[in-house]
Amino acid sequence: MDRALLGLAGVVLLLVAVELTLRKKYGLGTPLLYVADARTGYRLAPNQNIRRRGNRIQINQYSMRGADCTLQRPPDSLRVLLLGDSIVNGGWWTDQPQILSQVLQDALVSLTNQPFRQCEVLNASANSWGPRNELGYVAKFGVFEAQVVLMLLNTDDLFAIAPNSLLLGHSPNYSTRRPPLALVEALRRSRRPAPVPALKDLQEQPGDRVGANLEAIRQLHRLTAEQHSHLLLAMTPLKRELAETGPREYEQVARERLQRLTQDQNILYLDFLPVFKRQGGHQLYRDHIHLSPEGNEFVGKALARFMTQHLGGISTAEPRTDEVLGDPW
Repeated sequence: MDRALLGLAGVVLLLVAVELTLRKKYGLGTPLLYVADARTGYRLAPNQNIRRRGNRIQINQYSMRGADCTLQRPPDSLRVLLLGDSIVNGGWWTDQPQILSQVLQDALVSLTNQPFRQCEVLNASANSWGPRNELGYVAKFGVFEAQVVLMLLNTDDLFAIAPNSLLLGHSPNYSTRRPPLALVEALRRSRRPAPVPALKDLQEQPGDRVGANLEAIRQLHRLTAEQHSHLLLAMTPLKRELAETGPREYEQVARERLQRLTQDQNILYLDFLPVFKRQGGHQLYRDHIHLSPEGNEFVGKALARFMTQHLGGISTAEPRTDEVLGDPW
């Protein structure tokens, strides 16, 4: 009996040690949570402050990655609303001070002078968002009186599917509730998620997906103008596009369509593909698509320079009151 009790105690102590290691070293047990949303498909659940693998992730009351903010822009300030996917969000692999919006904010502070007393960059983003998700976010919450709305795309975003919440609760990367133990999350992540037939049907749906995403950008341009803001557009390439062969043929066609849209709509546009090629930009990536901390630093500073070249017509004057669609949740 004594040996059995000692053995049981040993197993319990081992499980406790594993649980604590998974929580403290890897941040398991407290995944980022998502909520379904009729306009965006899904977004990060509001009011989260967690650590994953040593990196702090803060989500505010409007599902942005960052500190709490107000709907109204502070007086005499420059406010930028940055829209994007996991490149903008930074994911679990990026500590809060290193996310792209913070780098951009720091760079703008060093470049902008009067009449702006302060500068803030709001980060509205989520993994795998595309232009239609981002349009839905602005349609729901407005632009927070930002003088500039900056949409950062990557090449894959031109082919993004329609907003949906089909992965929520099915994929461990899109959790909707906390697991009871870090061990439970580790086990879930060790198993391949079951396929979601409705998602496969959506991905295989025929039609002009690029055209639908370009239309979302056109509508976003209209919405930002109605809310007295300026839309700027930028796009980072996939790492393989830096090779001599460049983008694949279908990607090049989509890129040309985007270029024509920006010209027709008079949208300021910065394509990072030639910029990265001149820079020898392979070292700016952490994988095939996401930026490294050095990549965030490079892109953030380049975006700040790009923006400040076009800030001449932006003032600190208070905008007219606009009705924000929907409530904060």
